[in-house]
Amino acid sequence: MISTEKITKEIAKCKINFFTGVPDSVLKNLTNNFSSNLNKHIIAVNEGAAVSLAIGYHLATKKMGCVYFQNSGLSNAINPLSSLADKNIYSIPMLLLIGWRGSPGSKDEAQHLLKGKITRDLLKLLKIKYIVLNSNIDLKKIKGIVTYAKKNNRVVACLIKKNSMSQNKIYNLKDNVKIKKKIIRENFIRDITKILPNNCKIISTTGYTSRELFQIRNQKIKNKIMDFYMVGGMGHASMVSLGYSIKNTKTTICLDGDGSVLMHLGSLRTCGLIGKKNFKHILLNNNCHESVGGQITHAFDINFEQLTKSIGYKNYFKLSEQKNSKKTIKKFLKSKGPSFLEVYLENKSMYNLKRPKKFLEIKKQFMKK
Repeated sequence: MISTEKITKEIAKCKINFFTGVPDSVLKNLTNNFSSNLNKHIIAVNEGAAVSLAIGYHLATKKMGCVYFQNSGLSNAINPLSSLADKNIYSIPMLLLIGWRGSPGSKDEAQHLLKGKITRDLLKLLKIKYIVLNSNIDLKKIKGIVTYAKKNNRVVACLIKKNSMSQNKIYNLKDNVKIKKKIIRENFIRDITKILPNNCKIISTTGYTSRELFQIRNQKIKNKIMDFYMVGGMGHASMVSLGYSIKNTKTTICLDGDGSVLMHLGSLRTCGLIGKKNFKHILLNNNCHESVGGQITHAFDINFEQLTKSIGYKNYFKLSEQKNSKKTIKKFLKSKGPSFLEVYLENKSMYNLKRPKKFLEIKKQFMKK
């Protein structure tokens, strides 16, 4: 097992002290171990933004930054990596730490297998030299690859497989936002699935939201409806929901998360501009990346009422108490969209969550009229 403390020390020995990236389940204990100083460690909203931050840091300091993310987000980073950081453009040195989900020979969820298979090929196409860290012995390779990056002004990468990094320390990340009243996501999902009429469709974002919705549906809640679970494609639930809603008259509900919304915040404008009266957008806001380490998103600091109304949403609703849940949900569902409901959540999820499987069957059932 790779020690999070030792890899941090190895990176520090290379005189790298600027970190940015998107939280990842493989790397969560490592990235939570980085400095909490916002000038040295910035949690980015998406992978391309993280790479761009490191480019700007280099331009200001001549130093090399460290960028981390899951390999599922490598595609988001390809634009700045290939069109800015590449040796034939601005030749920016950078160390990438990539959580390698779906690595060949490993057991993983279906949505990670294709990207896991082609991750090394993508790095080769980008001409990014990389190493694979399998144990503490491999940590010695970091110095060599960083030296190469600095000498040649190149991007380099370290691939880290699932379950290869020790999880021997828990970091409790706390925010300073004082919102006293919050709702448990499970309770909200139970409430809304009981209230929804049969002609509604739900499209839910990746992570615990889809898993909890799936779990609750499988407990045979009354008025069961087949939903579409975004097991991948973080940040794209709103666009999938919008694409469905503009070609279908059924009420379409997007169950979104704060990390997901922030990842592609510009999508809100499209929803507000194009969304019809059947489009209903729910933000389940717990102010953190809950499923990958609890890193703070700072979404509680955003005035989503002013934001959504300024970009075209016709209605805004807010929930922070369980006792008012059903009444507010009913008003939200009856409103003429595009409508937005923000729900302040506790950082708490259901136990022993199952995962959606049989994806083609889910698709088939969802597409039934």
